[in-house]
Amino acid sequence: MTVRTGDRVLVTGAASGFGLALTTALLDRGCRVLATDVHAPTPPTLDALGAGAGGTLAYRRLDVTSEADWAAALDDAEQRWSGLDVLVNNAGVAAGGPIDATTEDGWDRITGINLLGVARGCRTVAPLMKKRRAGLIVNVASAAGLVHPPRMSEYNAVKAGVVALSETLRWELEPYGVGVAVVCPSFFRTNLADSIHGPDPSAADSARALIEGSSRSAADVAGETLRQLDAGRHLVLPDRDARLAYLAKRFLPALYRAAMRRAATKAAAEEQSATGARTDGAKVVG
Repeated sequence: MTVRTGDRVLVTGAASGFGLALTTALLDRGCRVLATDVHAPTPPTLDALGAGAGGTLAYRRLDVTSEADWAAALDDAEQRWSGLDVLVNNAGVAAGGPIDATTEDGWDRITGINLLGVARGCRTVAPLMKKRRAGLIVNVASAAGLVHPPRMSEYNAVKAGVVALSETLRWELEPYGVGVAVVCPSFFRTNLADSIHGPDPSAADSARALIEGSSRSAADVAGETLRQLDAGRHLVLPDRDARLAYLAKRFLPALYRAAMRRAATKAAAEEQSATGARTDGAKVVG
């Protein structure tokens, strides 16, 4: 499952965060990268990257919720480079908060981007890769797809879906010579918290605190992701926290349950405190 020099790679969500870091690492390997994002025209981050790229960089707008955009992106890769070797489904948004603060619109938004966007990408490239009997699909999920802390129901559910989809396709596409891997990092320094939309403003604040408190950069995670892909890993756990959480759930279930209960108790106390503060603030003094 090695990503090689000269490989033709399409990356979604490439304008910032992990997508930008992975695009940089792929260019350093000498890959030909079709970087995509929902923004138009080309984001400044990618303009700056292209000037010093070791590989070949191209950009096009791609909204992962659009079937037409996916078809056009694949056609672009075929017109430029006569095909595609690697797809990286990275585009995603974040969400958080208690289940009773979630909304139908919020569930639709995160499912459409984080889960169905990945499924659309896989569905788009599968016929080409099956015909060639070669290729690699890399789906970016999260450690939240493997371990499920409280107050993250939307995010946990869709990322678990990405993990399940990836394992399904690993076995389904293996007879055709197509590899499938899923990447499950824990928190690292990125702008993911900025994508949180919803009725609970504390969700973005909590996520931002965890992200900004991490010692890992997006570049660190991207580099380790490529190293594990080179080693043939189908489940890529690119940082220590993700590995420990995954192993604890599998092999130390009592420890895992205790950690989840502590997290739930803390979250409930914070929610009750916030509710009390809002109630106090609404009192009318006569």
